[in-house]
Amino acid sequence: MNVYLLCSAILVIVYFLLANNVSRIRANEKAGFGIGAEPAGPLNRAIRAHGNSAEYTPIFVVLFLYFLATGASGWITWVVVAVTVCRVLHPISIFMAPDLNAIYPPRFVAAIGTYLGGLALGVALLMRALST
Repeated sequence: MNVYLLCSAILVIVYFLLANNVSRIRANEKAGFGIGAEPAGPLNRAIRAHGNSAEYTPIFVVLFLYFLATGASGWITWVVVAVTVCRVLHPISIFMAPDLNAIYPPRFVAAIGTYLGGLALGVALLMRALST
């Protein structure tokens, strides 16, 4: 089992599940455009979860596949796994949060994990660029 491919696949699958969820809710609410009647309602949550995934999934998949192709060290593998867990937790926390404008601990942890993991992978990429 290849962790880098598995994590990439998970992110891609989550992205398309979130996209499908937006379409499903739009159809149910008969809302072709916009966020629906309620700003904190299910359509807006679905749109934000999908939009957030769209912001991060491409760069993480590219980074994961780069490190796979170039042979990554052990700590990078753990960062890839942690980022994937955070990216799965984030949309779940958007759907579960009682108030999208308040700090919700699972969402906060997922966001911080995403930022720190992305920063760590960026530094690893920079270190490789400077060492060649």
